[in-house]
Amino acid sequence: MIKMSKQVRSLFLVLFLLALATQTANAQKPKGLPWPAPAAAIAVKNPVKSDAISIKDGRELYIKNCKSCHGDEGKGDGTKARNLDISCSDFSIAAFKKTTDGEVFWKMTEGRKPMPSFSKKLTDAERWSIVNYIRTFAK
Repeated sequence: MIKMSKQVRSLFLVLFLLALATQTANAQKPKGLPWPAPAAAIAVKNPVKSDAISIKDGRELYIKNCKSCHGDEGKGDGTKARNLDISCSDFSIAAFKKTTDGEVFWKMTEGRKPMPSFSKKLTDAERWSIVNYIRTFAK
């Protein structure tokens, strides 16, 4: 057995407890809070055709405005996501497929902390193109 001074053992214990507390805090991060859209928003159909041009435009806009939180593949694991109090939406899961385009558009338009509103930053057509692009993440 390796002999350690009392101070070294105490330091290891403190570091271990700190690591354990950090892991527990991250594990308890809320996965997502309910964010219901109004029925009228849910019913809205996407007026922008989901074609190669719209998806390309949506991709460029997503990279600039959404990727830092939602990640490269829309899994909610972007570089800024770990610093947020709640988890970012994962656009690749089956549950996301159930959301309507109108609901996604409404959430992007309205925003909710920590996600900003994009109503003044992006045009309606740009937000609809992002909706078309993020639909490509669902398998």
